[in-house]
Amino acid sequence: MHEPLYGAAEMRAAEERYPGYPETTGELMERAGEAVAAEVLRAYPEARRIVALCGGGANGGDGRIAARILREAGRDVVETNDPAGADLVLDALFGTGFHGEPRPEATAAIERMNASGAPVVSVDLPSGVDASTGEIAGAAVAAALTVTFHGPKVGLAVAPGRFHAGRVVVADIGLEPAPTAVVRATPAVLERVPRRGARDTKFSAGSLLVVGGAPGTTSAAVLAATAALRADAGYVTLAVPEHALPVAEALALEPVKRGFSWADADTTLAADAERSSALALGPGLGRSDEARALVRALLEQTELPTVVDADGLFGLEPVAREAPTVLTPHAGELARLLEAETAWVSAHRLEAAARAAERFHAVVLLKGADTIVRAPDGTTVVCDTGPPSLATAGTGDVLTGVVGAFLAKGLDPADAAAAAAVAHGLAARAVPHQVGLVASDVAAALPLVLS
Repeated sequence: MHEPLYGAAEMRAAEERYPGYPETTGELMERAGEAVAAEVLRAYPEARRIVALCGGGANGGDGRIAARILREAGRDVVETNDPAGADLVLDALFGTGFHGEPRPEATAAIERMNASGAPVVSVDLPSGVDASTGEIAGAAVAAALTVTFHGPKVGLAVAPGRFHAGRVVVADIGLEPAPTAVVRATPAVLERVPRRGARDTKFSAGSLLVVGGAPGTTSAAVLAATAALRADAGYVTLAVPEHALPVAEALALEPVKRGFSWADADTTLAADAERSSALALGPGLGRSDEARALVRALLEQTELPTVVDADGLFGLEPVAREAPTVLTPHAGELARLLEAETAWVSAHRLEAAARAAERFHAVVLLKGADTIVRAPDGTTVVCDTGPPSLATAGTGDVLTGVVGAFLAKGLDPADAAAAAAVAHGLAARAVPHQVGLVASDVAAALPLVLS
């Protein structure tokens, strides 16, 4: 269901398992250099003058072998720290063992590569990117192409490193695959989503209660409820503050609608919760004291698997509950939950998701181009099927509805979150127009990718 994403220690272990290691290290380096050279010739056939910046470690050795093979192929390759005038720059300063901030001389070399105006091909991963986390502590190469060995690295999939990698090509150098701590979700994860059977009723197919939709943001809850039905939930109740009920009635056809007053909302919704198999809290709910109190009351008083998003996350504090819980913040929302800066979360996405999962004892789905699903037990899944067109208002509400539908169908919370993120991304890709995509387009495309 998932493919491995390798960190530095896992790559080192894979190399050590290679027959004859360490005496056979030269074989691996030769294959790595050959792979880089072959990809350079394939991707940049017109590049005649190539400047290679090679460090002193194994990554530099891979780069020097690539440079030798490129010379043998008739290219003018020089090894220097000055890429001025190059048609192509080969970046082989640092490999998977690098972490932290480059030293001043390396920083200057990286800056010269980035300023050269020539495309940069990075060997294994862009210099300055931490292979195990994707973190960047200082300068980092902005590659047009990265030729990585054995398997994709965590740092090539997780931001900010993923934004420096360019196009990624994985080269097989003869190492054996092995389990990794961080994995990437594939479309096969959707096979875990239960399909309706002949014996199912609308309730057994997944019954979801969506609570949100205050006046002015009612459409957020409508999107979540509609998306849940498009994700094959059999029954959805859409509960909104009573003043928003007429809008919900006008916008949403299929969900059952329920209006509530803040004074007795938890009591009003108790019957709906009893016949639901999951709960979705927060889309458009508002950030009033009453809204926050309702979120806490529903989390404490129900034993339903629950996804909490958007306004439901505002001011959220850990709640003692045994039922599965999924939080779906973006970087800014997670920063508030951790009392940190948004920039820190964006720079340390794996660590931020892990901290939140531990603090709230919940599965955390940290949204982004590299959506990260982190469970309290340490399970970490990167779900990066989503296209850039998803960066538009309302798509997060659609994702909430999909997570809620999958929880209602009985999926484990980590599987529900990962499958929802994959389905969400694939649905966006299935929309014929990527320019001008809106959230309802994504919801409408869900049946295509789930069928």
